[in-house]
Amino acid sequence: MSHTQRHPPPSDDSTDEEHDTVDPDLRLRTVRTAASTIAESARQEERARRRKISMKGVFHRRSQKKEQQRRASKEPSGEASVPHVTGSRRKVYVNCPLSREDVDQRGEPLVRYKRNKVRTSKYTIVTFIPKNLYEQFRRVANVYFLALAVLQAFSVFGATSPQLAALPLIFIIAVTAIKDGIEDYRRATLDEEVNTSAATKLGQWRNVNQPTDPRIWIERILRINPPGRITKGVRKLREKEAQEGMDIVLSKGLDGELVSVRASQDPNASFTSLPPPASPAQKLDSPGASPRVTTKMASLDYHSYPPNQGASAGGRGAPHQTHRPGLDSWSGGSGTLALYQESVHSRSSMGVVNDGQRTAGFAHWERTLWKKLEVGDVVLLRENEQIPADIVVLSTSDPDNMCYVETKNLDGETNLKPRKSARATSGIMSEEDIERSSFVLDSEPPHQNLYTYHGVLRYRDMETGEMKQESLSINELLLRGCTLRNTAWVIGLVVFTGPDTKIMLNGGETPSKRSKIEKETNFNVIVNFVILIIMCLICAIANGLYDAKSGTSADFFEQGAQPSSSNVVNAVVTFVSCLIAFQNIVPISLYISIEIVKTIQAFFISQDVDMYYKPLDAACTPKTWNISDDLGQIEYIFSDKTGTLTQNVMEFQKCSVHGVTYGEGVTEAQRGAAKRAGVQDALDPQEQEDMLRRLKDGMLTKMSRAFKNRYLQPQKLTLISPQLADDLANKASEQRSHVIAFFRALAVCHSVLSDRPEPHEQPYHLEYKAESPDEAALVAAARDVGFPFVQKSREGIDIEVMGQPERYKLLQMIEFDSTRKRMSVIVRNPQGQIVLYTKGADSVIYQRLAADHDPQLKAKTLQDMELFANGGLRTLCIAYRNVSEDEYLHWQSVYDAATSAITDRDAEIDKANAMIEHSLTILGATALEDKLQEGVPEAIETLHQAGIKLWILTGDKIQTAIEIGFSCNLLKNDMEIMILSAEDAAAAHTQIEAGINKIASMLGPPSVKQERGFVAGAQAAFAVVIDGDTLRHALSPGLKGMFLNLTTQCETVVCCRVSPAQKALVVKLVKDGRDAMTLSIGDGANDVAMIQEANIGCGLLGHEGSQAAMSADYAFAQFRYLTKLLVVHGRWSYQRVADMHSNFFYKNVIWTFALFWYMIFNNFDATYLYQYSFILLCNLVFTSLPVIVMGAFDQDINAKAALAFPQLYIRGIRGLEYTRTKFWMYMLDGLYQSVVVFFIPFLAWTLGLPASWSHGRTFESQADLGTTVAVAAIFAANTYVGLNTRYWTIITWLVVIGSSVVMILWIVIYSFFPTSNFNDEVVILFSEVIFWAVVIISVVIALTPRFLVKYFKSAYMPLDRDIVREMWVMGDLKDQLGIEHRRRRKQDSRYDAEKAPMFQQPHYRSESEASHIINIDRNPAFREESSGDSISPPPSASLMGRAATHEAFHENTQRDDLLATNRRPYYHGVLDETRLSYYSASDIPAPSPMPPPATQYTRTPPMSTVNSDLVSTYSQPPHIMLQPSTGSGTPETFEMHVRGPSGEWQESTEQAAYYRPPYGYDDRPPDDDLTPAHSQQPSRESMYGQAI
Repeated sequence: MSHTQRHPPPSDDSTDEEHDTVDPDLRLRTVRTAASTIAESARQEERARRRKISMKGVFHRRSQKKEQQRRASKEPSGEASVPHVTGSRRKVYVNCPLSREDVDQRGEPLVRYKRNKVRTSKYTIVTFIPKNLYEQFRRVANVYFLALAVLQAFSVFGATSPQLAALPLIFIIAVTAIKDGIEDYRRATLDEEVNTSAATKLGQWRNVNQPTDPRIWIERILRINPPGRITKGVRKLREKEAQEGMDIVLSKGLDGELVSVRASQDPNASFTSLPPPASPAQKLDSPGASPRVTTKMASLDYHSYPPNQGASAGGRGAPHQTHRPGLDSWSGGSGTLALYQESVHSRSSMGVVNDGQRTAGFAHWERTLWKKLEVGDVVLLRENEQIPADIVVLSTSDPDNMCYVETKNLDGETNLKPRKSARATSGIMSEEDIERSSFVLDSEPPHQNLYTYHGVLRYRDMETGEMKQESLSINELLLRGCTLRNTAWVIGLVVFTGPDTKIMLNGGETPSKRSKIEKETNFNVIVNFVILIIMCLICAIANGLYDAKSGTSADFFEQGAQPSSSNVVNAVVTFVSCLIAFQNIVPISLYISIEIVKTIQAFFISQDVDMYYKPLDAACTPKTWNISDDLGQIEYIFSDKTGTLTQNVMEFQKCSVHGVTYGEGVTEAQRGAAKRAGVQDALDPQEQEDMLRRLKDGMLTKMSRAFKNRYLQPQKLTLISPQLADDLANKASEQRSHVIAFFRALAVCHSVLSDRPEPHEQPYHLEYKAESPDEAALVAAARDVGFPFVQKSREGIDIEVMGQPERYKLLQMIEFDSTRKRMSVIVRNPQGQIVLYTKGADSVIYQRLAADHDPQLKAKTLQDMELFANGGLRTLCIAYRNVSEDEYLHWQSVYDAATSAITDRDAEIDKANAMIEHSLTILGATALEDKLQEGVPEAIETLHQAGIKLWILTGDKIQTAIEIGFSCNLLKNDMEIMILSAEDAAAAHTQIEAGINKIASMLGPPSVKQERGFVAGAQAAFAVVIDGDTLRHALSPGLKGMFLNLTTQCETVVCCRVSPAQKALVVKLVKDGRDAMTLSIGDGANDVAMIQEANIGCGLLGHEGSQAAMSADYAFAQFRYLTKLLVVHGRWSYQRVADMHSNFFYKNVIWTFALFWYMIFNNFDATYLYQYSFILLCNLVFTSLPVIVMGAFDQDINAKAALAFPQLYIRGIRGLEYTRTKFWMYMLDGLYQSVVVFFIPFLAWTLGLPASWSHGRTFESQADLGTTVAVAAIFAANTYVGLNTRYWTIITWLVVIGSSVVMILWIVIYSFFPTSNFNDEVVILFSEVIFWAVVIISVVIALTPRFLVKYFKSAYMPLDRDIVREMWVMGDLKDQLGIEHRRRRKQDSRYDAEKAPMFQQPHYRSESEASHIINIDRNPAFREESSGDSISPPPSASLMGRAATHEAFHENTQRDDLLATNRRPYYHGVLDETRLSYYSASDIPAPSPMPPPATQYTRTPPMSTVNSDLVSTYSQPPHIMLQPSTGSGTPETFEMHVRGPSGEWQESTEQAAYYRPPYGYDDRPPDDDLTPAHSQQPSRESMYGQAI
């Protein structure tokens, strides 16, 4: 791509096309490579900037008119640009009375602000019972069971044990409530830990913003918590810290004093000893001067922390022993620019402080708890402390009034963010200064946006007496959850507390999540309830009609048995009695069984060692147990970028200096591209690492011989290039001077702070702390190649150049921002010359190059940067120019005037910058890699193969997000990438519509009903990249439908510069608009909103804890663990719960309908067929455990097989495991079996000969029939569950068989208890053959249809999982995955002595055999990783996991003839159109060249059953060069790849024949398992390929 194509020169005409990204056919233009994508985004931003400038000119007159009107009305200028935020503004008063409109009649503040106490738990002690009951009774079944329990309390309905009716419901509700309480208690514990954290605030000082008595009315009546009382928590905190008391002297700079005093004996002392006061005339002119200069000044800067008892008036002049401040002092901490400050203003001109005002001197710093802070409190923060609330910075320890915060808990980023204090309050340095200050902070109301804030500080000038004001922005605000770094102390004013803080506003309330199956269960319960009502109506009507008959035997034998004389009333009573009798058709035990199962599933997830992260000692922690089945149905994943996909660690990988490229590293993006291109073997990570280690050692050796680098840190050297060392060592080389100039620019042009953590032990160990990890990586790379930045002081910037010290005088720094995309420094070099160094994006640097710049150097550097960008690296261009003295002096005056401008300040500064940043000369370019977390590209690829779409929602700029997208292989070079960037809703509408047209032009119009779950590579892939402003328009009601239509047709979407609230809106849009199952994953507080909005929320655990992990449903340490959580545990949980639901409804139908059939023969009068103990114990003991064990332990395939075939997950996305069709089939099956288990015993009893017991008792009682039916039904139900179980363990055997055995034992035991109708039942029934014959025949006839259907489907209509399961059971898949058979292992242990070495070593193999071994052993996808959390299956130790004999080989090839590596033929750039199963991505092995024997399919069915399009033109992979056997008569030929002159693999010219399955084999797949094919370039990532 040419330079003019990538970076067009700026046009003077600002009226360029509004929608120039849209072609004449209204199709959005797309890009492919990373470089072109980044360049396109840069062009769009430049166009937007020019349009914005042109719009300013249009409205210039209007703005001037408004300005005149504002000045005429004397409107405060600070409010001229107040952003619109809903809500009323709040005023925070400090040492001045509240205005009349802000107080009530008693003089108390009208506004009551929220406490700083936060709560993320759902319940409190008061609300737990009512709120939890409401949650539980949202389940329809619980309402039904409650109604039945009430009805059974009335004896008229004939309930056998009404006193026990409510016990099951009470038990279920109690167990569920306990589980919910435990889950919420953990959240409440974390809340309490945060709320009771320690903070330091100004005590014995009146906060006028709070009422004098803030208690509520009940506390006043009870006289509890009086104002000023020290609470128990605060007292404990002060007692704990009493021994750590010390007096602190705060100062700006490095000269503060730490004064040790005797620890206080009263931890609750309210004031401390202070040095004697000094007059204002004795104050130091410079706040950076040391307080030790004059002892009379000590009172101004003297503090105690924590409070201690040296607090008597007489002790004020007591001498104190002083020492120099160490690292823990409260003076200017590590990395401050104290020595760099050249001048400061005098204290007399410092804004809000009235030095002449007298104070009482009682105010002091005191320790308190976070939850005790209120709006208007003044707090003192120390280095490395967390910010307890949203605080406006009043003063800092830095002479430049700067401070630095780490926002890791907020957004996951570890780089430092600079903040500054308000200019008017920067002179505050003591408690007395605060007492002398008087001002009002007019603040905007609380809102969610983390990146904006507006406030106005109003105060009266102490010299002139006039009112002044200062505008405050986000740069003066510290957000709750951040951590103070590199700043000794900060004094701040609390402005937002608790729920009003930005971090909490972005979190929202903790939602109550319910799984999809649980919601669907309500429908099934309603269906069963309708069936129950119909059954009861039939019984009631029939019973009423029978009662209406006269002249029957009931007139004589049942006199007085009816509840009333009215037939209608009797029918109603029968209806209710039948409700009670048939109540089991709605399974009350289902819910408690599900809770038990999901608890077991959560335990298994937490115990999975593959998801355990040793560095943090953290396992996967399920926090919400009742949604585990949703893990198996996720269709969309929404992920944060920084800290979630990346480590936020930058590595300097490559650079280009004067057209010469340095750096030998290989990025993740390059590995991914190589893998997709089929050349993965050439980029083996282990081999690459070994090679880089050798090159690094050679490079360090060469550099150590050429020069001395005292600051070198070899372990952190990432720029590995022996050529660089050669060029630096070669003094005769012209390139040497260019390299020195390049790295000198990196060492000088930055805003990094240097720090020596251990100055005495390691004086030459430098650590760099920067605003962004990019800058720190650049400076660290320069340090390690011999150009270390040593320190920055008032004398200048000290660096070393190949061991020689140099000092540069910093004249001016022009900072980086997202609009400028560059930063510059103007320095005076040691030779006295003024030099401008600039670094920034190539698009802005190239626009500012000199007109006579070398074109070849420009083109070569641009080409290198495109190569770097396509490799997933972040690029920066480095340039410089020499500046004359006159030009600099003129520019400095213009720049000073611009920075002091009142109107259009930013525009004036931009004009001034343009005056100096021009005519640049390129020094080179840098390329940084944002290191991904381990296994992220592989995890994303696996998730894509599973049919899951991944979206990135990040607050980073668009270029950074694109680079990470390519690095983690989320964005690929074969994708059509659409960039949406619009200034208004109309432009956004045009671009979205054009994007839809673009997709339609290539794929055709979208179908009315899109099938869930995409197949990677099945068609042309699209991706959307959109920024936050455009997303705001896209989420508007008029556009969100079109935006959803566009994005859901894309394979991935990257949203940049989005706020936390926008993240949640995007998740909600997809979740509700597509009715899709969503999962959100993040690691910062800015991800909490989307985590709570999604169906499943996952939080990553960090080294310092994570707000996201606290609010998530599942918390773990690494993104790659998401693969096993979904593909293995999620899929298992979904399938288990789905099968459990179906079997539960089935067993209740067979039990209840058998009772219903009995009603036909007793006038429908609700007489129980079963003995009542069976009714009580059936669901509780006899049939519940087999279903619970199925839900807890069942597996269709092994975990490794599930990871090897992630495409099986797509059934969960499509919801094929739990459908209403399946529900009705199980219901009908239960209905059929109820007929069998009732009528066969009934017919045997009525049509057969009456059996007589030895004592003359006949074998025909109701108890005999009922017990026989109950035994048959329970046997059938338990055997049915066993028939549906796929994974039999010892627990399964014990429970399935044991439940039926327990029933038999119960009959035996209960028969010997004296009862009215069950005496000696065991003797009567068990001694007769007819009983056992009836039971066995009934069970066999009941289960035979189910058995035949399962056999037919598995043999002739297998699902994909059935084929994989058979491969596993037959041993083929175990061999391929390198898993040894247990049976073979036992056999091998017997005959180890008989094995000769020659049969165990692959020393004699045919060419085919050796090729087959290479295919297995060299395949990286199945190479065993060294880490324990690898998701890749291990390789086979020997050929197919056994001794490598020829017989073993041929046996394996017979099994493996069905399998071969998936190779996508490529004919002149056109992808094959063969429709495939979604197995093609996971690569089921392709056909072996060895023709299979005729008896092959007797052991393993052909994989052609995966789909109906049997024919595959897939050829053997290039590394398997086998000749087909000529001895077979099968009509088969095979394609060959041959290597061409260029080294590429080419197709054979012979026509390829297709493999035919054996005659009579039905290869048609089931309709619900057939998926459209997808195309994919040849890959060696797996040995499993497309089935033939």
